Amino acid sequence: MAKEAWLELPPMRDDYQLAIVDTAYMAAAVKPKQFIHIDETECILCAGCVDICPWKCIHILSPDVITEAFGVDDPNDKPENQAIFVIDDTECTRCKLCVDRCPTNVITIGKFGGSTAELSEEFDAAPWEYDTGSRDAKSGQTYGVRW
Repeated sequence: MAKEAWLELPPMRDDYQLAIVDTAYMAAAVKPKQFIHIDETECILCAGCVDICPWKCIHILSPDVITEAFGVDDPNDKPENQAIFVIDDTECTRCKLCVDRCPTNVITIGKFGGSTAELSEEFDAAPWEYDTGSRDAKSGQTYGVRW
């Protein structure tokens, strides 16, 4: 016979006070979000990063799932592209387990301090004209997809 569990609720706080926060303090306190970059050209497709991710936010997909590409390289154009990686940024906590697990060290985590749109303003061009879709240390994008 199962025992009946009695769970008491924790005490609820009601002593919160609203206060105006200094804008300069918030600007200094909020850090830019780190991005995960996977160099797909050097990946051996061991799927270790997918297996170790506790949030299951790294996905290895066939390039065939891309039917159209606008303003970026189409992965289907190159026969050496065996897979593409998609990382769900809304679920990723940047725990870096995938970085530690990767046997070829192709996964890196870095900070992204701006946007392609902001950079394109310096060059007087549209973002899709400036962004080639190539992956480098300043872009956390994969074929222009941002989750």
